[in-house]
Amino acid sequence: MIRTLTALLAATAILTGCGEKRPATQADLPRVTGVLSTQSAKAAFGTLSFASQQSPAPFGSYAKGCAAGNVQLPETGATWQAMRLSRNRNWGQPVMIDYLQDLSRKAAQLPGWNGLYIGDIAQPRGGPMLSGHASHQLGLDADIWMLSATDLTLSRAARESISSISTRRASGAYTNDNWTRAHHELLKAAASDPRVARIFVFPGAKVQMCNDETGDRSWLRKIRPWYGHHYHFHVRLSCPPGAVGCINQDPPPAGDGCADAQAWVNNILNPPPPDPNAPAPKPKRELTLGDLPAQCASVLAAQ
Repeated sequence: MIRTLTALLAATAILTGCGEKRPATQADLPRVTGVLSTQSAKAAFGTLSFASQQSPAPFGSYAKGCAAGNVQLPETGATWQAMRLSRNRNWGQPVMIDYLQDLSRKAAQLPGWNGLYIGDIAQPRGGPMLSGHASHQLGLDADIWMLSATDLTLSRAARESISSISTRRASGAYTNDNWTRAHHELLKAAASDPRVARIFVFPGAKVQMCNDETGDRSWLRKIRPWYGHHYHFHVRLSCPPGAVGCINQDPPPAGDGCADAQAWVNNILNPPPPDPNAPAPKPKRELTLGDLPAQCASVLAAQ
């Protein structure tokens, strides 16, 4: 495999040169080719235990890419702890690590919070994971627990066994008694950072925040309803400036998105009848290295 990767480096190098414009879509990115292209992407990236010694750069899209030069979030800081350390997913692009540390300091100013418990960010070199997320491949996604970080001296063993708290009821149509004004303020601070592209949280939380916000509502646009996301919320950063191989999502629609979130809640409470003519969903194919941008070959091969 290493010989195959080395043979691809010369071709990959021309894709990262100065002056290259970021492709508009994932389809515009050249792919890994040759024998290597048929290999399992999650097996290749999920077994690497350390980051590449390259300049930081995300390649591809959030659910089909990799990350050069990731850095590790320290296990413990003054206002955070990384959770589930056995997964080795506390790696991200420098902009993400800086963002999480900044947000943790804001969290520490909220009543009942001393900082953040931070869940999965990315693998050392990004890419598809052996289990769990479809995204988190660029080092630009992170999960932040809903459980307030009151104890920042948890042992490694405790961080494997402790659980977050659910903040939903009625299958996500409403918040429950675990939801507090501090959660509202934390998500507001998280979404107000200009580095953030969007934040995923269960629909009832978005509607609750829409109902409770009496000041500036512009930040609500970045809060997007999505299934699950009641034990944690998911922060996604935009591609950093100058990241030529990184593909941003389209920006959220204009407006605060509150009507859309209410429509999600309405569908939870009164599900529409199933469409008898709807085609059966196609099973998802496991990603191969050939599905990823060609730069990912150099990320795999790098020291």
